[in-house]
Order: sequence, then structure tokens, then C-alpha cells
Amino acid sequence: MGQVRDIMQKNVITIEHDKSALDAAHLISEKDISFLVVMKDVKPIGVVTEKDFVRKIASNDKQASKIPLSDIMSYKFRWVEPSTEIEDAVQKMLNNNIRRLIVLENEKLVGVITQTDLASFLRSKLLIEGTVKNIELDEP
Repeated sequence: MGQVRDIMQKNVITIEHDKSALDAAHLISEKDISFLVVMKDVKPIGVVTEKDFVRKIASNDKQASKIPLSDIMSYKFRWVEPSTEIEDAVQKMLNNNIRRLIVLENEKLVGVITQTDLASFLRSKLLIEGTVKNIELDEP
């Protein structure tokens, strides 16, 4: 089926761990994305998602500018390597009920794979297979 490197997004938007929740919210809004990878030095140490803002700031009526990013980010994140088979990445996402995986190579951030990436890949694969079947059916 292919490897994660074939469908991963390589341009990952990151933020440094010492920023505020408001800084992260601005970046998420500006880039029109749903999450950020939180970095310390040059290593990913966590993620922050739109859901984190709702659950940890808005629902508690807190002020984002006064909340350190470290208070709302998730330190526990799942990751795969670029050489991971796509099926294995899908299984890892399903097993852990998550929407995205960080892609690391030698502990360095090289990409991310999301449910959207997987859906696009599978859609393309199904369209190609359907076209091949139609061609085969049309052959004399």
C-alpha cells in the first residue's frame, strides 16, 4: 500500500514550548490548521490542538494570554517513522483513537500524517482501482 513518507505532510507548523496559549491560538488561526507540534530545542515534546483550547481554556473561562502553552499541551503524543507502512499508521491511529501522528526520523521531526491525509490517499487509491476495473470490463 505504501509508506508514511509517501503521504506525510513535510511542512509541519511548530511552536516553541515557552510561548503562551494565546501565541499558539494566533498561529493556529493564522495558518488555518488544527494543531501545532510543540518543540524544545530542536525536538518535539508535545502537541497542542484546537480541542485543548476548548477543554482547557474556553470551558474554564481562562484568559489565553495568561496561560503558558505547557499548561494546555499534550506531552504524550504518538509517532511513526517515514518507513512505517501506511496500514500500520492507520492501525496505530485507530488503536489510540487519535487523528494525527508525528513522523520522526532519528528523533528529528520530518513530517506529520493526519486523518485527512489518509482519507485523500485512500480516495485516490479507490478511484484508481475503480478506473482499472472499468478498463478491464471494457476490454473485449
